[in-house]
Amino acid sequence: MQKKSNLSGLFTVFVIVGAIVAGWLIYKFVLGNPSHFNDKGAPKEGDVFGIMYKGGFIVPFLLGFFMIVWIISLERIFTLFKARGNGNVSAFVKRVQFNLTSGNLDAAEAECDKQKGSVANVIKSGLHTYRKMREDKTQSKDQKILAIQKEVEESTALELPMLQRNLPILATLAPIGTLTGLIGTVLGMIRAFAALANAGAPDQSALSSGISEALINTAIGILTSAFAIIFYNAISSNIDGLTYAIDEAGYSISQTFASKEN
Repeated sequence: MQKKSNLSGLFTVFVIVGAIVAGWLIYKFVLGNPSHFNDKGAPKEGDVFGIMYKGGFIVPFLLGFFMIVWIISLERIFTLFKARGNGNVSAFVKRVQFNLTSGNLDAAEAECDKQKGSVANVIKSGLHTYRKMREDKTQSKDQKILAIQKEVEESTALELPMLQRNLPILATLAPIGTLTGLIGTVLGMIRAFAALANAGAPDQSALSSGISEALINTAIGILTSAFAIIFYNAISSNIDGLTYAIDEAGYSISQTFASKEN
């Protein structure tokens, strides 16, 4: 478990550092490619990459944040699919409940082996304790029920952190993306107003560059925050659904023991 945690921490650090570096490389060599600009250094008409380059030095950070949101989100979605196992979680829980009600503990455990994933792991731990308590003649019925409930709770506590890992990064990038974009917006507007402040005719090139910087940073910052919020809420909702399924199955295990066993 400790080894998995360390590997996950290294993966997170690699993603953050790698995304920022990739953002700078994209900014410098892709967006800043001379083919996107005319002889005067202005972006060619309709060239999106050239316009993005004019967003200034904040753009590579925003590109890095945008990539972090997508990489972390896709990694979490993949983890959730693994946690769900091989089939529909609700149908799996119902099959386990049916087998428990029928007194077929072996079939319930076989369903867990077939389903796999975090939900099945937790339920199988509860079923294993159910079997042990059924054979235990030293404890009272209430103590046995508490032992089953405790096992399910402890197994859930071990599985949930794996599902929730890296979600704080998404929660942090939601406001950070907007705020970083606003910093770029302010810097761009400062440049635009400085161009307007020149004596005589305003510097049209500087004015255009400042406005472009402001708008590009705003757009990328808002887009980054929007995706971070969408992914965070969707992933959190799925985790809540898995947690509910585990709680439902754990309750069924303890209640079945209470009604059928001595």
